[in-house]
Amino acid sequence: MLPHNAPLQVSIVIPIYNEEANVRELVERVGAALARSGKSYELICVDDGSRDGSAAALEALAIERPWLKPLYLIRNYGQSAALQAGFDAAQGEIIVTLDGDLQNDPDDVPELLRLMDARPEIDVISGWRKDRQDRTVSRKLPSIAANAVISRATGVKLHDYGCALKVYRSDVIRGLRLYGELHRFIPALAAEVGANIIEVPVRHHARTRGVSKYGIDRTFRVLLDLLWIKFLMRFLHRPLQAFGAVGLGLGAAGFLILAWLTYEKLALGKDIGGRPLLLLGVLLGLIGVQLVATGLIGELLTRIYHEPQGRPQYLLRRAPRKGG
Repeated sequence: MLPHNAPLQVSIVIPIYNEEANVRELVERVGAALARSGKSYELICVDDGSRDGSAAALEALAIERPWLKPLYLIRNYGQSAALQAGFDAAQGEIIVTLDGDLQNDPDDVPELLRLMDARPEIDVISGWRKDRQDRTVSRKLPSIAANAVISRATGVKLHDYGCALKVYRSDVIRGLRLYGELHRFIPALAAEVGANIIEVPVRHHARTRGVSKYGIDRTFRVLLDLLWIKFLMRFLHRPLQAFGAVGLGLGAAGFLILAWLTYEKLALGKDIGGRPLLLLGVLLGLIGVQLVATGLIGELLTRIYHEPQGRPQYLLRRAPRKGG
């Protein structure tokens, strides 16, 4: 038995949206799985503005389960915000995420926790629904394409970015802020600060109750957020290189055009006042100056982002265990 004042070991974070039919079984199965793990735990179910009886069901279940800690968002903010609320409230040294529809198997969690204990160098374990129980055309094929694009764009090669079952060391995600559809990119965001990530096959079950909340429109939101992630991973700490390089290139082209026109005017006596090339040279020069200035402003904002708010630019790794 753990000492009374021992730090909490595991926090399970589950976003809930209109899952009244699944909530009771979900809580019971997660509680049973974590009890078998022998670790101290809490289950944080974040009701994301459900319109059914999910919130009331969670409230009733929490009465007799002190380890169940529901959170109730005032409206439906989306999965990223719900996860962020759960991460902010989590007290565990390890944080596990699951979906609320029971398609992820809670019985996989103890094995993933044992793997995390056995390999202290690992910071993130990402589940892989290798035998996914979803419709092929509407879910599997778009997911395969999306995973390939995301892996290529971020450089973090995973088969299944969309699997909700993931295990994190808490210090890896404490500084992350999620919005939009960024919850899908948490492994890439973690890799940006140097986290070690592995992917492990996990079980996946077909939905038996309730209705899926995901539609094809979500794909477009994911693609837009992917553009932001790509920029974030390459240029968050050096925005001047992103904007400055383009600005210098355009500015140099504009300078060369204007220099040539000046030569034609002064040396050859040609009239350049009405030439479109003059407007192009001026335009390229102005755009170049603006982009360089944008990069400099970005550098200042980076300092503000890191220094007053205290967001670390790095994470310290635990010392290797002796004899390990």
